[in-house]
Amino acid sequence: MDILSVSHLTKVYGEGEQRTRALDDVSLSIAEGDFVAIIGASGSGKSTLLHLMGGVDRPTSGTVLMNGQDVYARSDEALAVFRRREVGLIYQFYNLVPVLNVEENMTLPVALDGRVVNDERLHDLLNRLGLAGKRGCLPNQLSGGQQQRVAIGRALMNAPAIVLADEPTGNLDTKNSREIMELLVQSNRDFGQTLVVITHDEDIALMADRVISMEDGRIVSDERIRR
Repeated sequence: MDILSVSHLTKVYGEGEQRTRALDDVSLSIAEGDFVAIIGASGSGKSTLLHLMGGVDRPTSGTVLMNGQDVYARSDEALAVFRRREVGLIYQFYNLVPVLNVEENMTLPVALDGRVVNDERLHDLLNRLGLAGKRGCLPNQLSGGQQQRVAIGRALMNAPAIVLADEPTGNLDTKNSREIMELLVQSNRDFGQTLVVITHDEDIALMADRVISMEDGRIVSDERIRR
């Protein structure tokens, strides 16, 4: 069953001589529970595609369906709720709030929704992420790897059906990169969460069930990895 379906998606920035077609008539579907890696050179359109799949930016044309519902039929306010509740977004730059501690950063999406934190889930995530002893620390008291773990915890706190990660290991050394990817893959396997990762790292791409390669705003190859 497909959780996400993209149809004839196009994104154009600028006008006249500055007009840039970042995404050019892209169509694809992603099955529930899949781990998909998207690869390509800088400027190939992969980040634009990820942002449009996650409701971060509106397309120039085309549709994005999540569980059969048109993502961009929503108002801007409804889109913000969609991003908090249905999608887990992870970036290369951790985007943590510097004045909030680990627990507060992880539970921020829940707080923004005005809902009660699921303490059992928070406790489980802190343990899985190796942050149980750091829950009261501020971001500047953490290593880069620990900050990315907090960002992952924030993305997973609402138990989203799909996690979208844009170069999640881009600022990390080899050891931390491997550990971060192991955490994401474990979440994919344990909870059946669909995982889409943008990466330049061939080793990470080969961990996926499916690898999509992009060039000049288009998909140039789409292959399943045989185990």
